Amino acid sequence: MATSEAEWIASLPRAIAAARASWRFDGPRQAVVSLPCGHLLISWEPLPERRIALLVMKRLLVRFRFEGADEGQRLAFMKPFDLTLQRGGG
Repeated sequence: MATSEAEWIASLPRAIAAARASWRFDGPRQAVVSLPCGHLLISWEPLPERRIALLVMKRLLVRFRFEGADEGQRLAFMKPFDLTLQRGGG
């Protein structure tokens, strides 16, 4: 994801709330989200910045690991989560 760790941590509560789920931090770079039938483990780590001319983009490698959730439940969580984190562009 093209974001800094500080921006990610600040936006995570809003994105999870949009998916109507409860959650908690479970370590310095990990969160656990409670789902109706299972849970989701989200972990992240900083990547090197991407530089394009004068543009510098912070980046994170974000991993999503669903446990006990079927495809419908995964999609039901990810759609509002992704929409909340989208940034405008054009």
